Amino acid sequence: MPVAIWCILAAAILPYAAILPAKFSREFDNANPRDPAYWREGFRARARAAESNGYEAFPFFAAAVFVALSQGGTGDWVDRLAVLFVALRLIFVFCYWTDRATPRSLSWAASFLTILAIFTSPLWS
Repeated sequence: MPVAIWCILAAAILPYAAILPAKFSREFDNANPRDPAYWREGFRARARAAESNGYEAFPFFAAAVFVALSQGGTGDWVDRLAVLFVALRLIFVFCYWTDRATPRSLSWAASFLTILAIFTSPLWS
């Protein structure tokens, strides 16, 4: 199975990993996990935003991988770009957690361009 397919699984799990540290607080109420007051500010709000953005990025990434692999994209290129996407998304989450807006935006932009490269890879690879 291509590495890119495993990267789809990693990208699907990443939003859950992004929010998990914010749920380890003693103040987290598992009986009311979506309490807006809990997620309002600080690290918790940033973790929630990273989670949401992960859900937003995932469908385009997964579709790009399937399009690339089914339309003749070179497997090695698709695999490398998919790994790059996951790595950039990990950087994105870390930057969100640590409140580093500019590197976060750069990693988001790079991961978006990576999706475009994956999607168009059958044309150039």
